[in-house]
Amino acid sequence: MTEIKTKPAPPERDDAQPRHIAIIMDGNGRWASKHGLPRAVGHRNGVEAVRRTVRAAIELGIPYLTLYSFSSENWSRPVDEIDDLMGLMKRFIRRDLAELHQAGVKICVIGERTNVDPELMTLIDEAIELTRDNQAITLIIAFNYGARAEIAKAARALAEQVAAGTLKPADITVDRLGGALDTAGIPDPDLLVRTSGEMRISNFLLWQCAYTEFVFLDAYWPDFGRELLEEAIARYRARERRFGGRSRHSVM
Repeated sequence: MTEIKTKPAPPERDDAQPRHIAIIMDGNGRWASKHGLPRAVGHRNGVEAVRRTVRAAIELGIPYLTLYSFSSENWSRPVDEIDDLMGLMKRFIRRDLAELHQAGVKICVIGERTNVDPELMTLIDEAIELTRDNQAITLIIAFNYGARAEIAKAARALAEQVAAGTLKPADITVDRLGGALDTAGIPDPDLLVRTSGEMRISNFLLWQCAYTEFVFLDAYWPDFGRELLEEAIARYRARERRFGGRSRHSVM
């Protein structure tokens, strides 16, 4: 039988610091167009925003940070743009891994391993192994990731256990399905931030965001940093999270 991994209890105070922040890093190309620059420059500046954001999350004491770096749908982009994005990922790991490790960052990667450059996959595996015992912050990179595929894969794994007779259909619960996802053992996001003014979640953490607070910012991702992260957290802290229950201020 597979182990059921339970989720941490939700925060008791509506002004509590978010434990897990997820970010859809959107707008690199539009930032480049706005400045009359090639899209590749926008992506490179987006990497700088990643560095600023990870540092800010560490300084602010955020235990979990998930970044949507490359979706399974992004393979439809032009080949030269994909090659540039893969190259940026490799350079980021080679340049920043030692510093991230020294800062106590634990790196996790969620998503499919198919169609990925073997050299890049090796670098990802090395980063995961090197940082696996770090505890300052868990940095989850959603790479070649799609939430619908993730849910389907989890359901398929449980169905195979049922077919093998090691699991009863009645034992497939919310917790068990959640424990079969790529994010098993990671608390659901308290706050999801999307930059660039778009107001959708684009096949990102669909299961995990059932009670997540959303903040949509007009700024493009290359302009993101500590100030905008703190703004998103301030909006989050101003809200009351009810998780399907009544407002604690309700008189009815």
